[in-house]
Amino acid sequence: MRNVDKRNAMRAGAVSAAATLMMLLSSPAFAATGTGTEEQASLSVAQSLGLFVATPIVLFAIIAGLVVLGTSSGNKAKAKKK
Repeated sequence: MRNVDKRNAMRAGAVSAAATLMMLLSSPAFAATGTGTEEQASLSVAQSLGLFVATPIVLFAIIAGLVVLGTSSGNKAKAKKK
């Protein structure tokens, strides 16, 4: 075999081994649920949007507001010193 063919064969083997390993590692995720588990209530669309969209935007606005307040008060103190 040529060097390029060996390299391609090694690469294909590594990809196949990695794919097999990932499938084996993910198999418990697809296992049947136990008898003692209860099904949880699902989120509505509004709850999902509130949790994953509105909450980060509100947190960003609060943090940005605190930063702006901190920098604006620092600028006023520097202006008074002059």
